[in-house]
Amino acid sequence: MLAGRFRWAFGQDGGMVVEKNSNNQRRLGRPPATSSVETERKVLLVAREIFAIRGFEAATNRNIAEAAGITSGALYHYFGSKIALYMAVHEDVQSRVYAKFNEAVEGHETFLAKFEAILDAAHEMNVEDASVARFVGAVRVDAGRHPEMAAAVQPHALQRQAFFTELIDIGIANGEIAPKNRLMTQAFILAVLIGLTDASSDDHNLQRRAIAGIKSALRGTFLEDPEK
Repeated sequence: MLAGRFRWAFGQDGGMVVEKNSNNQRRLGRPPATSSVETERKVLLVAREIFAIRGFEAATNRNIAEAAGITSGALYHYFGSKIALYMAVHEDVQSRVYAKFNEAVEGHETFLAKFEAILDAAHEMNVEDASVARFVGAVRVDAGRHPEMAAAVQPHALQRQAFFTELIDIGIANGEIAPKNRLMTQAFILAVLIGLTDASSDDHNLQRRAIAGIKSALRGTFLEDPEK
């Protein structure tokens, strides 16, 4: 677990720093072992919703602990600081999202089919729990305010880029995408995913219509030929 190896904190200059935890460091509010997994899971879920709504700066460990039904001391057993908790939530969200995306693309052979399956999976996740999309959107804002946080989430950005690069490679190999349009396709995918997250995640019907429009545009059926 991230918090078990590192302690995230703010340095004297206000920047975020990472310190290694000592093995013999006293952990406050240690809960019974039998409830640790369930409590940690609940904390991550509650923290995701609070961070998604309030952002990193406005959220507090006390808010999160109270919402999770534990003490602030118990919260520090799992995560030594607010930034450690934030990064653990980010890790959990990214794992969930890309596990779902990888499952969605299985069995499809073309870029179009795979990308449409990803759009459907994104909508399904949003219907199940909209805090996932809201948190992803909040990370973009928070990372823009804290360069150290931006650096911390960068590995996931690279993983996302590698995931979609592989899809684009399939499209190029299949003849669906011209090699010269690789960068344009990358930008299109990013714009679509950000749009679905930031502009329509709070309205399931709106998001469903947006996805239908994206699919129609990809298939060339979105616009009518006025000369016909």
